[in-house]
Amino acid sequence: MKIKGAIFDLDGTLLDSMPFWENLGSEYLKTKGIDPPKNINKTLKTMSLDQSAEFLKREYSISGGKDEIIKEIISLIENQYRLKVPLKTGVMSFLERLYEKNVKMCSATATDGELAKAALDRLGAAKYFDFIFTCSEAGMGKNTPEFFLKVLELLKTPKHETIVFEDALHAIKSAKAAGFFVVAVYDKSSCEDQEEIRAIADVFLNSFEDWEMIL
Repeated sequence: MKIKGAIFDLDGTLLDSMPFWENLGSEYLKTKGIDPPKNINKTLKTMSLDQSAEFLKREYSISGGKDEIIKEIISLIENQYRLKVPLKTGVMSFLERLYEKNVKMCSATATDGELAKAALDRLGAAKYFDFIFTCSEAGMGKNTPEFFLKVLELLKTPKHETIVFEDALHAIKSAKAAGFFVVAVYDKSSCEDQEEIRAIADVFLNSFEDWEMIL
């Protein structure tokens, strides 16, 4: 397959950041000197940041208002992206291969654009991407095919020569519905959806080291 463009998800695809997100509630409670219950992360998983702050304040009698709790949680998130979150295995060499072949690349993410750039800059990967495009900028999430079509408008590569790399089932479904060739990248956070992901994606990778690409 001749490739002219590549659209990469960030969290769980390029960055090994999902363990942090899955344990964010626990990590926050630890900063308050509270021993987190085993089910706290599952409890918070479906809540918005606003709802999570209200829940944590109510259930654990955390001092300070809801807005202060939100700021503290955001600070934890920023710290991870600016200082700690690593790339997933094989990412740098894979990006370098595409870069050498003049493939245009971008990252499309639900994460804040400034934090995404900070992480990629720190890890030395930002140079490979023409731009970072966020769900906030698009005004929609990755649960709609239109999101990926908006990214393609900016990337300006032919759809049939553009690959989407994603780890999450909902995004993989949307990219396929938009007509893209989709490569699913394994992440533990999506392990419950693996059977369906494998059935929908055109290629499934355990890591970026696994795919011998035809360029």
